[in-house]
Amino acid sequence: MDNLHIIERTVDDLSANFGIDQVVYGNLMVASMEAANNAIMHGNKLNPEKYVIFTFLIDDEKLILTVKDEGPGFDYTHIPDPTSPENIENLNGRGVFLMSKLSDKIEFEDNGSFVKMTFLLKKV
Repeated sequence: MDNLHIIERTVDDLSANFGIDQVVYGNLMVASMEAANNAIMHGNKLNPEKYVIFTFLIDDEKLILTVKDEGPGFDYTHIPDPTSPENIENLNGRGVFLMSKLSDKIEFEDNGSFVKMTFLLKKV
């Protein structure tokens, strides 16, 4: 958790260096932080000996963010909707929902321990 500032700085640098639109920047920042939190807390169970690997790939049309943790994964096909009345007061379960709403495409692999989010770029 102490290294989350590295993800923030990387997103800031990518935005500045590639002229990423502010809306895309905001979506990328929130989705990146949610992915990092999920990987650290839920995937790696706060184990400081386990790693989370972030990869940012960017071209003229899109930015692809991948996040891999060392956890066993999770059932990403049955995520409760945090906006439904029975879940509205739950504090957990919003990360993947946010990531899926903020990215243009989201994919899971390795039983959910690997996530790939695609963000379509709008140049400023």
